[in-house]
Amino acid sequence: PALIGSRLPRAMAVRAGPLELFLRDRGWLRAAAELRPEGLRLSNEEPEAWDGLSNGSPRSASPVHMSPALGLAAAALLPPEAGSPGPGPGEAERLRTVRVLKQEAGGLGISIKGGRENRMPILISKIFRGLAAERTGALFVGDAILAVNGADLRHATHDQAVQALKKAGREVTLEVTYIQEVTPYLKKPSLIADLAWDSLLPPSPHPATAASSSPSHSAKDSKTFPLKMCYITRNLSMPDPDSRLFELHSPDGKHVLILRSKDSAAAHTWFTAIHTSITALIPQALSELNGMLGLSGRAIQHLSWLAEQVKGEGGRQHWKPVVVVLTDKDMLLYDSVPWNRDLWSSPSQSHPLLATRLVHSGSARGSPAMSSELMFATRTGSRQGIEMHVFRVETHRDLSTWTRMLVQGCHAASELIREVTLGCTWNGLDVKLIIHYESGFVMSQNNSTIDSSSTLFQYPFERLKMSADDGIRMLYLDFGGPEGELHLDLHSCPKPVVFVIHSFLSAKVTRMGLLV
Repeated sequence: PALIGSRLPRAMAVRAGPLELFLRDRGWLRAAAELRPEGLRLSNEEPEAWDGLSNGSPRSASPVHMSPALGLAAAALLPPEAGSPGPGPGEAERLRTVRVLKQEAGGLGISIKGGRENRMPILISKIFRGLAAERTGALFVGDAILAVNGADLRHATHDQAVQALKKAGREVTLEVTYIQEVTPYLKKPSLIADLAWDSLLPPSPHPATAASSSPSHSAKDSKTFPLKMCYITRNLSMPDPDSRLFELHSPDGKHVLILRSKDSAAAHTWFTAIHTSITALIPQALSELNGMLGLSGRAIQHLSWLAEQVKGEGGRQHWKPVVVVLTDKDMLLYDSVPWNRDLWSSPSQSHPLLATRLVHSGSARGSPAMSSELMFATRTGSRQGIEMHVFRVETHRDLSTWTRMLVQGCHAASELIREVTLGCTWNGLDVKLIIHYESGFVMSQNNSTIDSSSTLFQYPFERLKMSADDGIRMLYLDFGGPEGELHLDLHSCPKPVVFVIHSFLSAKVTRMGLLV
């Protein structure tokens, strides 16, 4: 298909074709979409003779006399011979009643713009030379039509106004008032070019090739939306019973484009293509974030947008977009991409990987159907108990990636941290328990001086027969030794320690090749 509104070679486009864009206050807008490696370009495809409608349905202009209307730019700069220059000072901005006698051919001889759905009055945008309206000498471009034969049009839609004028009969009485500055109403709005997008995106290191979010050099209403760290998903903002919609969320989490395809197959193709482009940009985002934060090596291992299951009012569950970041030690959650140090230092949630484990990965409710939601769940041991998080991914490949990265991340954190020390009470003694990734469990008595601590016992992981806890403060360990079952009072929730023991064991078993 031809690429619309583009100066780049055809080979630069990944995909191009028609879509519809939902605008909150205006409905569906027809757009030409062009997917490039780093951005999605949308161009307004509503007819140039814009009549204020934006619901995406094909529509001709609305000249009441059935002749072609001028384009918007021409209407705003209407030459004197195409319409009347405007009322005199005494007539401006006052209510006037004008009687128009239609001719046999040509109708009223006006074109109108506006309507309630566009938050505009019904405006005369053109008066055609020699026809009925011009012959009255009392109608002007910029007149707002308030009533037709007594029927109030102050709150009429564009269609209602057109029908009222067409059915008014041969003799038409118009109540009008002149709007002094009509250009803002008749100017064609930049519905796409003026859409807000990411306010936090850092400058591209390749400005010559970066996708531009500025309007096109042409007069066409268009904009390119950079895809780096955007979130493409479905069924978050609007019901989609026909599977025709997909959503593109901005990296700052503040804006969303809701796009509609002609059918479910086209929507799936567009979704897959855009998702692939976004995924291909993740390594670049990782590099930029690590560089910005001054982190050595690959401290940030992986990141992307996911949908987290949260409870809303009344206990109802819904999905909330979140940015999930895996570092070498933690799983961090953000409401937007942390492009700067201030955002990076303020995650909405932080969970140590050493105390986190994957507990579910697959289709919702165990259903293998392709249309079912793909989810994974994590549990983290914290001082408040066990925190569970359920996340939704968009593709099977995403699910595989996150499953692998989480498991490997927990194991890598075990090998990196290697040792956890905690104070507790055993048999009335204040003791120190060290859990070491290699050495196992070492308990020593705490004395006033560190050097005088004495080892009470030491056991490798292989000797651990049983571990349990009461979920409040007690940890139970049994190594089959002469001490019997150890009752350790941790003075706080034991869940973090239980999860650390599990992570160390899982990492050691995997390292031995007993688990894949």
